[in-house]
Amino acid sequence: MLLGMVDDPRVVLIKLADRLHNMRTIYALPIPKAEAVAQETLAVWCSLASRLGVWALKAELEDLCFAVLQPQVFMKIRSELTSMWNSTSKDKSMRRSSIRSDLLASTKEVHATSTHDLFSSNDQEQSNMEDLLQAVLPFDLFLDRRRRSDFLNNLQSNSEASIRKPKIVDDAAIALTSLAACEEELQQELLITTSYIPGMEVRLSSRLKSLYSIYCKMKRKRVGIRQVYDARALRVIVGDKNGALHGPAVRSCYSILDIVHRLWTPIDGEFDDYIINPKGSGYQSLHTAVQASDSSPLEVQIRTQRMHEYAEYGLAAHWLYKESSVNTGSGMGNKIKQSTSYASSSSEDEITDGVPSKYISMKVGHPVLRIDGNHLLAAVIVSIEKGGKELLVAVRFTLEASEDVAERRSSFQLKRWEAYARLHKKVTEKWWCAPGHGDWSTNLEKYTLCRDGIYHKQDQFGRLLPTFIQIIDLTEEEEEEYWMVVSAVFEGKETSTLTSESSNGDRSTSDLPISTPLSDPINNKVNMLLPFLPFTLFSERKPRISLLIFTIFVIGPFAQDNASMGGASTPSSIGSG
Repeated sequence: MLLGMVDDPRVVLIKLADRLHNMRTIYALPIPKAEAVAQETLAVWCSLASRLGVWALKAELEDLCFAVLQPQVFMKIRSELTSMWNSTSKDKSMRRSSIRSDLLASTKEVHATSTHDLFSSNDQEQSNMEDLLQAVLPFDLFLDRRRRSDFLNNLQSNSEASIRKPKIVDDAAIALTSLAACEEELQQELLITTSYIPGMEVRLSSRLKSLYSIYCKMKRKRVGIRQVYDARALRVIVGDKNGALHGPAVRSCYSILDIVHRLWTPIDGEFDDYIINPKGSGYQSLHTAVQASDSSPLEVQIRTQRMHEYAEYGLAAHWLYKESSVNTGSGMGNKIKQSTSYASSSSEDEITDGVPSKYISMKVGHPVLRIDGNHLLAAVIVSIEKGGKELLVAVRFTLEASEDVAERRSSFQLKRWEAYARLHKKVTEKWWCAPGHGDWSTNLEKYTLCRDGIYHKQDQFGRLLPTFIQIIDLTEEEEEEYWMVVSAVFEGKETSTLTSESSNGDRSTSDLPISTPLSDPINNKVNMLLPFLPFTLFSERKPRISLLIFTIFVIGPFAQDNASMGGASTPSSIGSG
């Protein structure tokens, strides 16, 4: 087969299709032979499909093997998902208990989950295995909406004709119906909502997570089935006309995110913005988990067409980023060994005094992005309070940042960093220090870290608003470049001269100012003059007025003259002044 692949790569696709057909009809084999074929398929063919990126086919192969090797666990997971997603069930609330303990108990004893323990007779063996295999949905149902609709209509017509279907097959139909209902609900909401860009193509797709993948995730994270938020998922792809409208398409992604959060209730701590902060592979998308209309979790992914093509066919689609070295243990005994491990979509952040560890290293002047519907504006941190739980942020309402976000890490962007640096310098020179300070183009806003792990805007009445900010995670190279630009802007230098300096590596982050306001020449002169001022200036009202007059008429002109000459402040020059 490998030699045949050299001449024609389609050989391996034919072999995969042949193995898929064999697994769909494996109920015709004796149980020991079927188990051996399923083990081989899981170890070899599923791994091969994973390397080739044929994820949908791999998922069906895994579930077929799962149904043969662990039928009891397969049925338990399918039944529990049905109780979650079947909105017509009267005793739904009584059946939502986690099956984690049942799964762990069942995997401790290999004989307890043996196929022979489930099937009592030869005739019953074949019929029950066939029922389980029918409960595995074909992978192409999720690729063609019309085929999915025909599949559901066929099941409904059979039920009306009194053709009895096994319960587990009905459970699979309920899962597919719930996914179709969520997709239809979101599509209708997008059609009646005009907040996204008119005329821009928006395409929806959906998928159900394979039962084997759900099982592996439950064991790896040690959670119940209701904590597997991506058991069903919707994906929204915004067309960008081959990149010609990529900036507007990015704004549309955030607009659709707002629509999703208004349609369904977001789940706290389950929002990941990989557009502003891409993964190491370059993967970009918005991920959020919500409680759908049936009060069950649903994952929604939103991305542009360019992001989708990169995720499916680019570097981010490589199997190396889909797998990790996590060992899920030998709970499946000799029946199932996890041939492909599933990496978590987002690592859990450690919490320090109520603040995630990723926010601990924030500094004044750090760039952030303000998101209000489809408006993406550049902003910088002005002050950090309560150990990082509250931030004072300066927003420039004339500085649209959607294009910058769309082309985040394409090349050095000195002009982009210069815009943030000038905003920070402006706030520092104006001495704005409280929410509401600003002018016609700039305003200071207060943001509070909420339980969903996001900084939300807080108004003058202390109410939290949907507007939020995202901290821009800078790479080491970007951080060095950014603070270099900030230092140059505060010193009045041209940023165009920094290109050669940054390429030669003459400066490092250790040479850059940690707190940029202290590098302001006015602040330096004030700090040097304070020891020479009388103590009574700070303790009585009239002397404080004198201090104000002294600052305006003495320090101001002196600092302005010194800045215009480009001289450095020294104690001797201050004394002579």
